[in-house]
Amino acid sequence: MIRYFFDIRDDGHLYPDEEGLDLNDLRDAKMEAAHTMADIARDAGRSGDDHDVTIEVRTGKCGFR
Repeated sequence: MIRYFFDIRDDGHLYPDEEGLDLNDLRDAKMEAAHTMADIARDAGRSGDDHDVTIEVRTGKCGFR
């Protein structure tokens, strides 16, 4: 298993994933990111807020504290 981290950028603000998830491979990580993005889009649609959101998938801590 590989630990993947899903950092969220929302309107230029970075929200680093401090915990991550243990997944089998990159395909599973991409699926997790897609499901998370769908949840974010659904919530934004309900609230009527416009957001510029991306999810950055990484392995390792990459210097975030």
